[in-house]
Amino acid sequence: MELLYKYSWIVPSCPFVTSGSIGLLLFLFPKSTRSLRRICSTLSILSLAVAMSVSLIPFWQQVNRHSTYEYSWSRILNDDISLKMGFSVDPLTPIVSVLVTTVGISVMIHSDSYMRHDQGYVRFPVYLSLFTASMLGLVFSPNSIQIYVFWELVGMCSYLLIGFWFVRPSAANACQKAFVTNRIGDFGFLLGILGTYWITGSFEIRESCDRLSELTDKGSIGYLLANACALSPFLGPAAKSAQSPLHIWLPDAMEGPTPISALIHAATMVAAGIFFVARMLKLFETLPLSMNVISYVGAITALLGATIALAQRDLKKGLAHSTMSQLGYMMLALGIGAYRSALFHLVTHAYSKALLFLGSGSVIHSMEKVVGYSPNKSQNMFLMGGLRKYMPITGTTFLLGTLSLCGIPPLACFWSKDEIISESWLHSPLLGCIASLTAGLTAFYMSRIYILTFEGSFRASSGSPQSSTLSSRSDNFIWGNTKMAVMGQEITDTYSLIKKEEQILPTIDSSEEFLVRREEINTGPDIYYSSKSLYPKESDTLMLLPLILLSIPTLLIGFVGVRKDTGLDSLSEWLIPLISLSEDTKNSNSENFLRFLIDSISSVSLSLVGVFISCIIYGPIDFYRRDSYKNKGINSLLEKLEIFFGSVSLAIQNWSYNRGYIDYLYDIFFVRGTLLLSKLTSLLEGWIIDGIINGTGTSTLLGGEGARLGEGGRISSYLFGLMIGITPLLTVFAFPASQEFLFQDITYTSMKENPVTILLRFSEKGE
Repeated sequence: MELLYKYSWIVPSCPFVTSGSIGLLLFLFPKSTRSLRRICSTLSILSLAVAMSVSLIPFWQQVNRHSTYEYSWSRILNDDISLKMGFSVDPLTPIVSVLVTTVGISVMIHSDSYMRHDQGYVRFPVYLSLFTASMLGLVFSPNSIQIYVFWELVGMCSYLLIGFWFVRPSAANACQKAFVTNRIGDFGFLLGILGTYWITGSFEIRESCDRLSELTDKGSIGYLLANACALSPFLGPAAKSAQSPLHIWLPDAMEGPTPISALIHAATMVAAGIFFVARMLKLFETLPLSMNVISYVGAITALLGATIALAQRDLKKGLAHSTMSQLGYMMLALGIGAYRSALFHLVTHAYSKALLFLGSGSVIHSMEKVVGYSPNKSQNMFLMGGLRKYMPITGTTFLLGTLSLCGIPPLACFWSKDEIISESWLHSPLLGCIASLTAGLTAFYMSRIYILTFEGSFRASSGSPQSSTLSSRSDNFIWGNTKMAVMGQEITDTYSLIKKEEQILPTIDSSEEFLVRREEINTGPDIYYSSKSLYPKESDTLMLLPLILLSIPTLLIGFVGVRKDTGLDSLSEWLIPLISLSEDTKNSNSENFLRFLIDSISSVSLSLVGVFISCIIYGPIDFYRRDSYKNKGINSLLEKLEIFFGSVSLAIQNWSYNRGYIDYLYDIFFVRGTLLLSKLTSLLEGWIIDGIINGTGTSTLLGGEGARLGEGGRISSYLFGLMIGITPLLTVFAFPASQEFLFQDITYTSMKENPVTILLRFSEKGE
């Protein structure tokens, strides 16, 4: 078995070597490498397939025999510092590695068709391979220093991929925003690593966790110091996994190509934070304060992401806030000690969200041929509708992912999400209430996304939003036709909102017949899309194949963690070395499973209510229209309800579209505050610090000039000055009247040793 584990280093090495080789060829021979771009893409897919095959070996070994294997060698030969590099395989490692490789292969296959006409076609798989290699290296790392190295590589790759179309100002700003936000978290992450080493004297994860727990139990270190050392590295996962308040980079990350959005939100960057907290959970468990902080941060993030996603117009940003909410679920589960449920939801959510993002990529790719390459149009759900008729495979697979995230049984996310909700109620009623409310909101906005995109009639068939079927609902406030405050201006309809967005994020100029990809202006050939195609078409086979493959785990992966009547579930069996299971727990699995089904009735009911409300509001039938009822009493009641819900809807739309106003608060307090502080600092430096220095220099100059003028070299002038100085002294000491006047209050007895007294006495004697 150890012989098999020794080859685990191949898993991160394969994509890393492929990425480095293709990148080097692209740097040395750019034209030749671009001409072989399909071969380069094929090599990237094959290398990741090899990594997936190798990662299945330790996965199968963990299924049959639970063990932990670590291989490392010293890199610093010093008695004071012990730093080893290598790789570690435990029950957590193969689960995450299989997840990363399978999702990565699906994304690469999808990208082969999605990025086919892009000039950066070769550069994209190079970044993707490096991204997956960095994540796999992080998963197999045995110590915190090695984790930190791959942690920064993951951040670098996300910066490159979010800003892949750097010609667009919005993409350039988005990658910088992600970079700065993650640097804030990574600074705390590094401080936590160094603080833990200072206390425990080890960088090894298991050893440092054991030592810190032992020192805390004995009282050798202060409780606050231990919590500070535990929460400092938590800032890194909070930024990587988009936990509030460091979540602001995640929606802007949608400026990158859709395949990379799928990889970031499913298996790499956001999963890195959850993985690290799960890896260090033994350290957090000994500190109740740290666990409470983690749980409540996760709960706030879950609820905040769900509320912001309620009225999003952009398809990808709606899914991005959904990811933020689901990551909050995972962090909440880790904070209450539900280790197994958090990892279970990480797996089920990864496959479901990868399916949804790749499905959205298929939709956007088809919409670009109708409305042109403008993210404000091709990603706007109010310009879609009825796509299931034209894209049946994409629509069906997207529906599976939607129902899974809604928590509808027996799809994957139902099992994991309901476990988190049940354990949240057991831990705290407040956390359970937040988790249940978030589940209902999730069902509402995910159903809304599906209905607006795939149901009804196609609203951009004539090429103009004004003449679309959306105009038939001009009196419907839910569709976004109320007055909204966007950047301090009121927007009255969807078409005006699109125009306003185009002013905020300007797009390229285009004629009525052609629209060109913005990133092709300076970097590639002119790829045109004709607006004569009135309806979108189903994507090609390479884009549909990953959707079909990802539908399988979306349907079936949830049954892996189902607690059956006899024995343990498969996921708990794999995680036996990491979680403690007593005999009583093993014997009561049937009772737990029955109780789980009973407890899930409430959450499933909330999900169904959310789906039902979404269908009523956004469905093809207007149940709420007053003119469909002849009874005046019903019409009057509906009118009052419409006025009430209209005001509520307006508040929700403003909250959602402005992302909870958090970006504006950051702009006021941090951006403008920093600018104001810099101006004050500039004034302080110019008038006070420079004033003191310049004043000192000027006074020295004037004093020197005065001394230079006084030093004339004439003895008569010096004697004249000396006489002027001696004259007052002689006046004082030579005349007794002046002495009495000056020293009348001075007693000689108290000043016997005073030199002035001695001088006066001698002057009176005439000596």
